[in-house]
Amino acid sequence: MSTKTATAILPFSLAAKLQDYHQLAKTRLTVTVVLSAVLGFLIAANGNTNFVDLWALIFGGFLVVASSNGLNQIIEKDFDKLMVRTNNRPVATNRMSVTEAAIFCTISGVLGVFILGQFLNQLSGWLGLFALLSYAFLYTPLKRISPIAVFVGAFPGAIPPLLGWVAATGSFAWGGWALFAIQFIWQFPHFWAIAWVLDEDYQRAGYRLLPSKTGKDKKSTTLTIWYIALLIPMSAIPFILGITGWISMGIAIGAGIVFLIQGIKFHKTSTTKEAKRLMFYSIIYNPLVLLAYVIDKI
Repeated sequence: MSTKTATAILPFSLAAKLQDYHQLAKTRLTVTVVLSAVLGFLIAANGNTNFVDLWALIFGGFLVVASSNGLNQIIEKDFDKLMVRTNNRPVATNRMSVTEAAIFCTISGVLGVFILGQFLNQLSGWLGLFALLSYAFLYTPLKRISPIAVFVGAFPGAIPPLLGWVAATGSFAWGGWALFAIQFIWQFPHFWAIAWVLDEDYQRAGYRLLPSKTGKDKKSTTLTIWYIALLIPMSAIPFILGITGWISMGIAIGAGIVFLIQGIKFHKTSTTKEAKRLMFYSIIYNPLVLLAYVIDKI
């Protein structure tokens, strides 16, 4: 093999390996999760941002979430092979061995928890560890057993803004729990919309994520509406606690009403098209509301 050929192959192999790690860590999803933590941090900081702490939160949080996502793929590798949306993941296709993925997850998880606990505070480290373990070893296996998996998964899923709050203040407080509660409730319509859209794919792997025993029916859409409706008064709690002002409360309530209108459309039609729209609204809703809280603090 000529030197020129070897040089051409090496960058390609490196690029492919980096792409596999990108998929293992679910980088785009990880970034959105870390964004929630950052916004929680900025809300709690109240304009007095410690940028060293903020960067520690970003790096530590990213590593913990990446580890969680990788462990998820290790545990589900045989089921990922059965679904169209996941059958090209590196562990499922054996492009990456379980051992290699496990080493990455262990190093990133331990390092992430260490950064949160050492450079921020012990509470942040414990929160990161709880989120990692509960997501990977409780939520993940429950997905094939019962729809209660969504409820269990909502706990680690709601930790990011609370983690941001604790990272900034060093303590739990009502403000942090208010952010936790909003993100906790938001996850139900968000995941149920996704589960409706991907129901056939999920069934191939035996996943049960819609709230109704029969899956795609009016009970599932009705429960989705109730959880969206609950978000509207809950989004006013930060204002009631004196953490944010009128403007952000108005934006949060307005966003909740728009979200609810789409939920009602989804309930009336029960179509995949409206479920996709609801999923889109849910993706926008969460960062929009948190960002409104941040801007209200400036």
